Amino acid sequence: MVEDVAPQQAWEALAADPAAQLVDVRTDAEWTYVGLPDLAPLQRQVLLIMWQAFPTGAPNPHFLQQLTQAGLQPEQDIYFICRSGARSLAAAEAARSIGFERVYNVADGFEGPPDARGHRGAVAGWKASGLPWRQR
Repeated sequence: MVEDVAPQQAWEALAADPAAQLVDVRTDAEWTYVGLPDLAPLQRQVLLIMWQAFPTGAPNPHFLQQLTQAGLQPEQDIYFICRSGARSLAAAEAARSIGFERVYNVADGFEGPPDARGHRGAVAGWKASGLPWRQR
């Protein structure tokens, strides 16, 4: 079973372990128009690998291959993030299925659930936690 971790926990783990990696599984459109976690204060970059294609939502058939091609190793701590935590959980479970044992899902993702007005980013998630982020 993949463990959920709060965004702040993920940030602290990434700061404490230079080998740990954050993988953002959202789409190119989300990275471009919504923003990205900014790991520059840790002198690192988030790894961008789509779980599903935009705009069709079709699964990325190369996702697992792209994880390994990116140089990720089974002994690394890998934190997966998406918009709200659903796609990243599925991606973490897929990574676990091929031998990545130390995978975590960033609960509430980058933007979290919608607020009372239907807007994301203010209730929970990476952005709402005040963690570094940037526009692409």
